[in-house]
Amino acid sequence: MVQLIYYSIEALADSILKKAVNKNVTDIHLFPRKDDYLMQHRSNGILTPNVSIPIPEGDRLISHFKFMASMDIGEKRKPQSGSFTFNLSSKPLDLRVSTLPTTSLKESLVIRILPHQKSLPIDKLALYPSSARKLLALLMNSHGLIVFTGPTGSGKTTTLYSLVEHCSSAMQRNVVTLEDPVEKYNDSIVQVQVNEKAGVSYSAGLRAILRHDPDIIMVGEIRDEETAEVAIRAALTGHLVLSTLHTKDAKGAVYRLMELGIQWHEIQQSLIAVTAQRLINLVCPFCGETCSDLCSQNPRVKRATVYEILSGKSLEQVLKEAKGELAEYQYPTLSKLLQKGYALGYVPLKELQRWNLE
Repeated sequence: MVQLIYYSIEALADSILKKAVNKNVTDIHLFPRKDDYLMQHRSNGILTPNVSIPIPEGDRLISHFKFMASMDIGEKRKPQSGSFTFNLSSKPLDLRVSTLPTTSLKESLVIRILPHQKSLPIDKLALYPSSARKLLALLMNSHGLIVFTGPTGSGKTTTLYSLVEHCSSAMQRNVVTLEDPVEKYNDSIVQVQVNEKAGVSYSAGLRAILRHDPDIIMVGEIRDEETAEVAIRAALTGHLVLSTLHTKDAKGAVYRLMELGIQWHEIQQSLIAVTAQRLINLVCPFCGETCSDLCSQNPRVKRATVYEILSGKSLEQVLKEAKGELAEYQYPTLSKLLQKGYALGYVPLKELQRWNLE
């Protein structure tokens, strides 16, 4: 294991970010061990050890990133999150920073790297063109709630920004986002940062947004009762609302909303679709299933998103089931879609096994 030692903490931070970007890393993990900090990189969904950092440099490094992300440097007992923009060779990157306190009285830090560039069209993200067409068709609704679910790193943020950019540019609709923090800065939409200290909570932010004549509202993440109520209230007031939620599959979002205190009839009146997604590695057209790090093929071409979309009659049946009634429904699940991709030769066997959803 290589150990990094730098005299300037700024130089160390810049070096870490530059090397990560050059290696197409999506997440940087830094967590404390007994004698050092271990830095790991996530690339193509795989987390691998990178370097060992001495404890003094690791502590200073975490404080530096917290300062850059406008977080409280002196607070180490509570989880925090923030974001900032880093310029690499005149190309800005949006970085989302998250810290967690550990039992060793030190903090674990994770940085999500979001290239500051125009989002890819949804048809370039989706493995199946039919899924892209269905998602774009859902945006034609004038009001209602569309929920995007999936684990961390499944591409929910990328999907959301691709759709809202389409709404802004192609459909000429006023898009306003309410995020904590703003994950990816975009000049074509109005973005509002939740700031409790300044009095901008989710509730206060939503009230202000509703007076801003929005066509579409994006709520960054439904994480608790307050944000769930915010999203439902906005959808019931005649706006199209897009948001994310952490569930295993699409129908799990209905039960999760009920757990967060949303009444069944409110879900039935507002929810128009739920999408569960997975970001998968594809079979490389040059190397096959085992792709070399030296492959010249663009890494973006080697990945695609599979969408499980629950809407229409299938959604109605799931809602009946959630109410306790007998219901029968059938729609393409993630498991079936991945199996189809494997049969067609797009999805490697190891990806099928990694996302074993049965």
